[in-house]
Amino acid sequence: MSADPEEFAAFRARLNERILAEDNQVIRRFFALDGQAYREGALPVKFKELLGLVASLVLRCDDCVRYHLLRSREAGASRDELFETFAIGLVVGGSIVIPHLRRAVDFLDRLEEAARSA
Repeated sequence: MSADPEEFAAFRARLNERILAEDNQVIRRFFALDGQAYREGALPVKFKELLGLVASLVLRCDDCVRYHLLRSREAGASRDELFETFAIGLVVGGSIVIPHLRRAVDFLDRLEEAARSA
């Protein structure tokens, strides 16, 4: 999977569209449930995305980490908030999270670089 934020977002959107074009209600319902869980509610979207980021680090899902980094930034998370979130993921997940943390920081750097270039 590309570490380029635009390529990652395009790939994800294209494949999600392809998956949802299939006639499978279980997959459609799961995608809908996922979307509902991250909507504004008692917890703001930013907090929910940061929680998703912690879970993604602990579960060691690089695609999920990238997605929640993108969404956290879109929801207004600062670099300091993201690094505090990384710290929680590291404490909960232990040293096995470190390689995923490295890739997360690299992706964050690329996101910030792309934002500066825009």
